[in-house]
Amino acid sequence: MKKVLVLEDETSIRSFVVINLKRAGYEVIEAGTGAEAFEQLKAHPDTRVAILDIMLPDMDGFEVCRRIRASDPNIGIIILSARTQEMDKVTGLMTGADDYVTKPFSPAELTARVDALYRRTGGGDQQDTGEIVQGPFRLNTRNRTLEKNGQRIKLTQVEYNIMKMFMENPGKALSREDILNTVWGRDYFGELKIADVNIRRLRLKIEDDPQNPIYITTVWGYGYKWGL
Repeated sequence: MKKVLVLEDETSIRSFVVINLKRAGYEVIEAGTGAEAFEQLKAHPDTRVAILDIMLPDMDGFEVCRRIRASDPNIGIIILSARTQEMDKVTGLMTGADDYVTKPFSPAELTARVDALYRRTGGGDQQDTGEIVQGPFRLNTRNRTLEKNGQRIKLTQVEYNIMKMFMENPGKALSREDILNTVWGRDYFGELKIADVNIRRLRLKIEDDPQNPIYITTVWGYGYKWGL
């Protein structure tokens, strides 16, 4: 069964989310506080996606996101919040979230986001074998890992999929739409900015100088290009 954690302190909202995810075929693990979320993830280590509210009674949801991401780079994380300010979205993504959904939202929208993220985090049936080696980078497509000069770089599964897309298309300019369609799926209807923030996060991990990137370069007004 596909497991999803729902961290939401408002019982009515949590029940609404849980019912709709169960209808979509997910086993839902519930939590009302950050502490409960950590306990539930410890008890259910096979949870593939976590939906996290920002306003919690015991701690900031961004901190929950940061701690979950530090302990598990493979889990998919969706921030769920009434906050709509641009900086809140960026903060959530930079602390390790893969997507951001603002309240109010439709059940179909949230389920589509969970479905897309579940596939992207390796929960589907796709199976790659082999390696892609370019310059100092070695991408192992069997165990979905990246090394630079022999040193492992810890990536989220979304970051891995972005990296794989770049390394499979060296020197090719890829639009933000290309990246969203390939990594998040063609049924994804979120914002283009999510691609920008995830690439910013990826640059912090792989570039020698993230302020002057040489591996993932910007194609102004279009998207990004991978080159060595």
